[in-house]
Amino acid sequence: MLDRDEIDALYPADLPGPEHWEERYPPRNLTPGAMVTRFCPSPTGFAHLGGVYVAILDKDLARQSGGAYFIRIEDTDQARTVEGATAQFDAAFGYFGVSSDESDQTGAYGPYTQSDRARIYLTYIREFLRAGKAYLCFATKEELGTATEEQRAKKVPTGYYGRWATWRDAADEQVRERLAAGQPYVVRFRSPGEPGRITFTDLVRGRLEADANRNDIVILKSSDSLLRLPTYHFAHVVDDHLMRVTHVIRGDEWLSSVPVHLQLFDAAGFERIPYAHIAPLLKVDGSGKRKLSKRKDPEASVEFYIKAGYPAPSVLYYLRGLINGRLAEMALTEALTAPLGLAECGVSGALVDLVKLEDIAADYVATLPSRDVLDEVLTWADTHDTELAQAVRAEQDLAVRALDIERTGVDNPRKDLRKWSDFRPIYGYFFTALFEPVADPGDSRFGGLAPDVVRRLCADLLRVYQDLSDSDGWFDQIRVTARDNDFAASVKEYKSDPGSYVGSIREASQVVRVLLTGSTRSPALHLVAGALGETEVRKRIGAVLGPS
Repeated sequence: MLDRDEIDALYPADLPGPEHWEERYPPRNLTPGAMVTRFCPSPTGFAHLGGVYVAILDKDLARQSGGAYFIRIEDTDQARTVEGATAQFDAAFGYFGVSSDESDQTGAYGPYTQSDRARIYLTYIREFLRAGKAYLCFATKEELGTATEEQRAKKVPTGYYGRWATWRDAADEQVRERLAAGQPYVVRFRSPGEPGRITFTDLVRGRLEADANRNDIVILKSSDSLLRLPTYHFAHVVDDHLMRVTHVIRGDEWLSSVPVHLQLFDAAGFERIPYAHIAPLLKVDGSGKRKLSKRKDPEASVEFYIKAGYPAPSVLYYLRGLINGRLAEMALTEALTAPLGLAECGVSGALVDLVKLEDIAADYVATLPSRDVLDEVLTWADTHDTELAQAVRAEQDLAVRALDIERTGVDNPRKDLRKWSDFRPIYGYFFTALFEPVADPGDSRFGGLAPDVVRRLCADLLRVYQDLSDSDGWFDQIRVTARDNDFAASVKEYKSDPGSYVGSIREASQVVRVLLTGSTRSPALHLVAGALGETEVRKRIGAVLGPS
């Protein structure tokens, strides 16, 4: 083992000792039972729905206990960092209400990005080396690859342990020679190295048993790196201790790492922090289920929900119901404030069902006043559909009248608006800047009616048309005009003697519907016409007649 002076020479002369960091980050002044939780995304990719899922639980547990919740960016894997990922995290967490309680500007336990905490880690790496709990390893990639191949051939676990850990007990002179030659090295944790089993208690899964860690993992990356950073395993142990985290809640992919993490806590002399490992979000795949995948599934990305404009409260309600099933039986407003519990988290994974989520969203939107819906649509469209935002903002009173149709003052409001991006295809035809008048009397949407029949029907309707509020009176205008233009009064009448008519009242109504909305399906026509106003109705019906 190198002596203390030799070890210290590897690090800046002004690097403080652990006592400096312990004093800088004292225990938090919180009431007994208060939980300090953290969510730690890695900017090696964009925000995953599963991350929001865990962050919801993190923040809720801290809030209900009077504790603190923060986000720590774990960017120790600098080579895989994706540009723009951190900004996307901020937008995603803000959208879903899981932003951090603390930041570099407001929190006392920052920096909240691991690459900015490099100096802290070096202090504890040096302590491990001084105490013989870590060592320098000069093994090359080729040597490590050869060892791995040999282990696989022998069908034993791969890793740096036993006789393959060639630098674990290397002679001091050999280490000094490599240092003098300027050869790059990593720092490895000196694990206890003993086989066996360990037990620990997971706050979701209860008492668990696992193989003890024998692997001398890397805890500080290569000395030839521009920025000396630790691996996640070491960094999170130091950070969670100094940032005074009380509970670590994370995905179950980290379960296999618990043995080495507990060893690191013990080696550092830190009190162990209890872990809760959350089952993953799942998706139906054929006859089975699999983990929701960022590579395969668009809905795995948080950006999918933001870009489509899923209302945040409906997504939160859905996810909270997946975390604790009892919340799915509550009303949305109640479920959003009801406390979550770790003991109620499942261990088998929750299935993400977009159809169910859209039903929840439709129910939620149906409860909102039209003006609130308009505000949400405009907020979304300002970023994701600026043409829509401009068109709607120019005719906001019209937008409210359109949204009121079959939503306001009725027992069973329309539920066709599930996300804000649905607004354009459902309501876009109301807005003059978005609607393209139907000018061709031979348009296929008229159901095969002769162009001259369409023109004559529209010309006669315009001569008698009035903007009537009474639905029967309004529709009588179409009924009378259709009769005068040889349309049967009913489908039955038309079918009984098709040679005597050009169509039925259904085809005549369809002409008006297509001219007003551009579609063969719409809400009640008299309500659509009332929202548009007489001037616009006349303009749209008259488009098929050509220039006046």
